[in-house]
Amino acid sequence: MTNEPAPQDPSSEQQNGAPQTESEVRELAISAHTVALRKALYVGIAGWLALSVLSVVVWMLGDGTSGIWGALVGAAIGGFFVLTTAITTLATAKSPATTMGAVLMGTWLLKLLIVLGVVFVIRDFDFYSRPALVITMVLSLIVVLALETWTIVKAKAPAVEPDIFR
Repeated sequence: MTNEPAPQDPSSEQQNGAPQTESEVRELAISAHTVALRKALYVGIAGWLALSVLSVVVWMLGDGTSGIWGALVGAAIGGFFVLTTAITTLATAKSPATTMGAVLMGTWLLKLLIVLGVVFVIRDFDFYSRPALVITMVLSLIVVLALETWTIVKAKAPAVEPDIFR
């Protein structure tokens, strides 16, 4: 009698850690895309923070306290609008395409209403510089969107779903 383990069925073993089932392959494919999305989100946040600090400093020197407030509100609006799209995309990455599309369109409409509401509420106040708000908001939108797009384009993720089980 030896203490050797009983032989196992080779079809049930994983070979070199490779996925064996369709769900394992799909999970790997989804994770490859979400890695790129997460990286794009982090790069977008870093760029947004850098732009926000730079804008606050520039507008503080140009318009004083009202410039600071204008830059802060503009950065908040621009960053909120673009970064929530990346967050929503990550949150719905495992959903069917129709669900993801519906959620993205719904959140886009909600974001638009929120931004219009904020602009409507602060339009009569004079604590902020309007040029600082508009320029910082537009720059935030452009910079974050460009950084996220660049990060996704440079990502090494598969562009198609694996079909080894079809």
